[in-house]
Amino acid sequence: MTTDFRLPDLGEGLTEAEIVQWLVAPGDTVALNQTLAEVETAKAIVELPSPYDGVVTTLHAQAGDTVAVGAPLIAFDIEGDPTEATPDAEDKATAASDASAPAAQANLVGYGAAPTGGSRPARRARRTVGATASIVDTAVLEAAPHDVLPTGPIETVQGERPRSTPPVRAYAKRLGIDLALVAAEVGDRTITRADVDAYADRVAPAAAPARQTAAPVRAPVDGERESRIPIRGVRKHTAEAMVQSAFTAPHVTCFHTVDVTATMELIASLRDDKALAGVRIGPLVVIAKAVCLALGRTPGLNSRWDADAGEIVQHHYVDLGIAAATERGLIVPNIRDAERMSLIGLAEALTALTETARSGRTSPAELAGGTFSITNIGVFGIDAGTPILPPGQSGILAVGAVRPQPWVHKGELAIRRVMTLSLSFDHRVVDGAEGARFLKDVADILEEPGRAMLMA
Repeated sequence: MTTDFRLPDLGEGLTEAEIVQWLVAPGDTVALNQTLAEVETAKAIVELPSPYDGVVTTLHAQAGDTVAVGAPLIAFDIEGDPTEATPDAEDKATAASDASAPAAQANLVGYGAAPTGGSRPARRARRTVGATASIVDTAVLEAAPHDVLPTGPIETVQGERPRSTPPVRAYAKRLGIDLALVAAEVGDRTITRADVDAYADRVAPAAAPARQTAAPVRAPVDGERESRIPIRGVRKHTAEAMVQSAFTAPHVTCFHTVDVTATMELIASLRDDKALAGVRIGPLVVIAKAVCLALGRTPGLNSRWDADAGEIVQHHYVDLGIAAATERGLIVPNIRDAERMSLIGLAEALTALTETARSGRTSPAELAGGTFSITNIGVFGIDAGTPILPPGQSGILAVGAVRPQPWVHKGELAIRRVMTLSLSFDHRVVDGAEGARFLKDVADILEEPGRAMLMA
């Protein structure tokens, strides 16, 4: 019989999504959990797995179309009664938001769906996603050189089927990547999309198809005086969030210029330490650690204003947001429980998030929440700014460029490495004294990294 699959709520109560590309066509036979399409929400690009085994009969939308949650997306010809399908409770995933739709449409987004037969499948291995996406600090977090690998034909490795999820297998197939070769590099663990991307970039970056991360912008026609770019996806969400924040929370911004010579010397010594080979430690890592320490002394910056409850909610954890400029627009993913991490742990988390951001695959879950944020404007050569608070947060720190400047050091004029910090905060939650104290704490750590031992 023929049944429609309706677009489910992909998380965070989103109301619509744009079709980036279809990976199936009418007449195709698809398997349970096979990736049907890539869809872009206001926050991320998501792979949509099939809830059925069957044959595709109709695509209700085309690439570039925006589809409302609950609207028909694709039709299947399947065997049996689709209303007998039930979600796999162990997956704990989001079901379709259209309550009037049959139970078969309760697709488990990002994890697949339960089988339409009576037997229950073995629990699937989950993909491991990095702690949050990334930063605009790709210049500071230097990419490690890759090994030189052959780019010509390579004999396929025979043996047991590599461990991966259906979406990853479909993605590798589109790129022309043999997962057996990827498995030879990553070892026994489940292959992730990031592993496929890394292999494609290293082995045959020129031959691999371009990974699509955003709808293309039409090139201007000769003589045309203006172009119109649709407001959608991340840019639309960012604009709405910034307007809400700017006209809800009374922003105050203060600035402090800091001598970070000692921090830069510490970073250089850590990079030379053979025991830390492969760990990428840059200024943003040290600043993130300094922020976590300072938030412990000034909890108002790690709070939010709950107008409905008439309360200020203080967080006893730090989900550290890192503003990232991507091809799809500005996103602010989060490092969960950043206050518990060592300097090395933060470095590894930021490196993982950088790789996730480069692939354009930051998940909605990684973008949700956040208690305090950092934005690195210094990577663009900018010294200072007045950042707008992410909605629901009371503080955001803008990090300026590190520059050699004349500076009075120990009573004498010297050339020192200097940086300007710009702190914006919600004046309903944080008064000027607390904001200044926080900024001074961060600056003191950067001026004398040894002071961190006194604050831990």
